[in-house]
Order: sequence, then C-alpha cells, then structure tokens
Amino acid sequence: MIHKPHVDWLDLAPALSLLAAAGLLLMVAVFTRGGARKSISAFAAFAGFVTAGVFAIVLDDRSRHASVVMRDTLFRDKWAALAQVLLAGCGAVSVLVSFRERWREEHVAEYYALLTAAGAGMMFFVQAASLLTLFLGLEWFSIALYVLSAIDIDLIGSLEAGLKYLIVGSIGSATLLFGSALAYGDTGQLSFDRIAAHGHGHDAMLVVGLAMVIVGLAFKSSAAPFHMWTPDAYQGAPTPVTGFMASATKIAALVVTYRVLAVAFPHDTNLWRYAIAAIACASLAWGNVAAIVQRNVKRILAYSSVSHAGFMLIAVAAANQLGARALQYYLIPYAAMSLGAFAVVAARERELGVPVTLQNLAGLGWERPFFAWSMAAFMFGFLGFPLTGGFIGKFYVFSAAYDHGMWWLIVVGVVATMISAYYYLGIVRAMFFRDAAELQLAPAGGAPAREVLLGAAVAACVVVTVASFFAVQPLIDLARSAGRVLPL
Repeated sequence: MIHKPHVDWLDLAPALSLLAAAGLLLMVAVFTRGGARKSISAFAAFAGFVTAGVFAIVLDDRSRHASVVMRDTLFRDKWAALAQVLLAGCGAVSVLVSFRERWREEHVAEYYALLTAAGAGMMFFVQAASLLTLFLGLEWFSIALYVLSAIDIDLIGSLEAGLKYLIVGSIGSATLLFGSALAYGDTGQLSFDRIAAHGHGHDAMLVVGLAMVIVGLAFKSSAAPFHMWTPDAYQGAPTPVTGFMASATKIAALVVTYRVLAVAFPHDTNLWRYAIAAIACASLAWGNVAAIVQRNVKRILAYSSVSHAGFMLIAVAAANQLGARALQYYLIPYAAMSLGAFAVVAARERELGVPVTLQNLAGLGWERPFFAWSMAAFMFGFLGFPLTGGFIGKFYVFSAAYDHGMWWLIVVGVVATMISAYYYLGIVRAMFFRDAAELQLAPAGGAPAREVLLGAAVAACVVVTVASFFAVQPLIDLARSAGRVLPL
C-alpha cells in the first residue's frame, strides 16, 4: 500500500495560483489571436497576482507567531506570508506598467506567462525551509527572469542584458549550490533547523559553506561586490521587467538571506554578522559613488538599487528582532519607490522612443507634471526625506544597528545618504529646473496616448510611498509579528 503524505494545499496556494495563471497564459498564447490576446493575457496575469496576494493574506492571518515546517521543506509563517503579499503587489503593478509596452504582440502572452512563473518561483522561494527547496526556488524564478530580460529582441541591449544576467546569475547559483553541498557534507542535513542542531560553531567546512551561501544570495540581492550584472541588465532589459527585478527580486533575496542565516547558522552569528556588515558597506560605497557619474536614468536607478541593498543588509547585520522588523518595513516603501520610478521611466521612453537620460528628462515637470512630481516623491523617498516611508525605513535600520552597538554602520549609512543626494536631486533638477530649449531638445510633441493603467500604477506607488510614513504604526506591527518567528 502506497503511503501518501498529507499536503496542505492552502500553504502552497500563493505559488500554485500563479503557476496556474502561467499555464492558462500559455493556453491563451496558443488559442487566441489579434488584439484580444493582449487584453486577456494582462487580465489573467493581474488576476493571478491578486489571487496569490489574497491567499498570502489568508496565510498571514492563520499563521501564529511560530513557524510551521512542512515535511522539512517549506515554512508556513508570517515572515514568508508578508513577503508573499509584497511580491504579489509588485507583480500586479508590473502588469499594469507592462500593458502598453512597445514590443511584438505575438509573444505578449508568453511574456505574462514568464512574469507569473517568476512570481510563483519567488513565492515558493521565500517559504524555503531546506537547502534543496532554496535552490529549486532560486532557479525557478531566475530562469524566468533570464528570458524576460532578453524577451524584447527589437530593444537594443536586451539580448546582451539577458546573456550577462544568465552568465553571472549562473555563477551565483553555482556558488550557492556548492556552499549548500559543503553544509550538507558537514552536518548531513538539508533542512535549516537540523543544520543548526547538528552544526558546530567555527567548523571549517561549515564556515566555507556558509560563506558561499552568502555570496550566492548576495548575487541575487545586487549587493556589492557581487552586483556586476545589475547595471547592464537593468539598462538593457525592458523597463517593466527591470522594475519587477529591482523590487521583487530584492524582496525575495533579502527575506530568505535573513531566514537562512538566523535559522540555519545561529552558531556562527558573530561570523556572518560582520561578513554581512562588510558587504553592506561595500554596497553603500560602490552603489553611491558609481551612480554619481551615470547619465542614463536606468543605470542611476540600478546603482541606487545596489546602495539600498546595503541599507537593508545593515538590518540583517544587526541580527536582532529590531533588525528583522526594520527589513520587512523597509521593503514596503522601497518596492513602491522602485516600481514607481521605473514606471515613470517607461512612460518617458514610450513618449520619446529613446533611452531616458538626465538630458531628455529636461522639462518633464512642465510637460507631464503628474509623472514628474511622482518621480520627485520617489527620489525624495530614496534619499530618506520626511513625509516618505524611506525616512522611517532608514531610521529604523539605523536604530537596529545602534541597538547592537554597530554605530560605525550608522556613520557609513549617513555618509552614503549625503553622497546619494547628488544624483537623486540631480534627477529632480533635470525635471524642474532645466527645460528642453536649454538643452536644445525638442519638447514632447502633442499629447501622447493616455497611459491609464501606467498612471494608476504610479499613483498606487506614490500612495504607498507617502502612506508608509503616515500609517507607520500598522506597518510596523505587521513587521513585528513577522519578525517574531525568527530565532533572534
């Protein structure tokens, strides 16, 4: 008689709903023709992300303040559920931004299928409770993103972006796999909690495995010096794909990094804490200094992503409950600001038909005031100005570092913020204080096609960016309940 293990399908519902949407979209690609394919595909993808978000909210509500491990493979808890809600929101906004993107419409259903498949992989990834499911989830969403980066063959640099992301991402995945093999070889265990129970502090093989796991995850979170794929991939990929990568991939990678280190390697906390702090400092320095000399807005935002990985890794380096709360809170406004900024870039690209630079942003404040003021709000949020969630996020991260006595990380973060003012305010200056005539550019001719869905996406991002400052307490309560499941 075959024994069938019990499976709680609700625990897998967020990932399964997106996987079902991906399968449906492949059927749409085969059986629909003409203009209906685009609308049906976008609706199916959006519905898939909304459904996944609803299931994640239900899981968050049903999960208690402790983690439930399913067959030593997946966690069901508030830490994963909150991340899944954020991922679903990122995916839904990305669908809205993508709707009027200029690419070959015969492959539009496949695009949305890959987008939902990547989202499903991330949903699965953040629930990983073993090194096996960790690697499977990582490859699941990474392969989809490789193809998405190169999907627009008419876009200059898209194929190059996909190839670079594939090569460097594969190196990161191989490093993670090798590190996982070393951890398994030392402990004989794959699940995180059993690795912690069988591991011995400062064992050479386990420490090397830990280092390689950190490096593999740092590749996915765009942390320096493992960020080399980020500027070229962000610049060359279609802008909606770039926005999704900048927000959703960061959420998945950082949430899992904190979980793996806290749950599987508690006996080496003093080692990985300072390793993460060093990576955070490198990211802050490299990301901000490199962004200063950039003129392409997507490259500026790419190096900004590297810098913000550093800020969020400060919360990981703190290795305390305050740091766990700070990370989950920071990801909320950061995802909104990142998605919103790339959405504005997408709108300007469609209007001009060329890559967006500081030069051709000139006059946007007078030609398209809604997009310009929204972009300014995102830049102020990245910079950490009051009245945006970025201010609370940075303050919370610094509080976590101070609580552990790592005051020098605060100093590095403050200096990095001061440097970043140059290029963030430079984007604002280009939009409002330089006009097209000054730079010998032709102003945007006529009124472009109304971008209702893209405008709604930008508006939603602005609301989250600002509301995360004024409604900070409910969000902190959510982050606190999620952080309690980690053994910090």
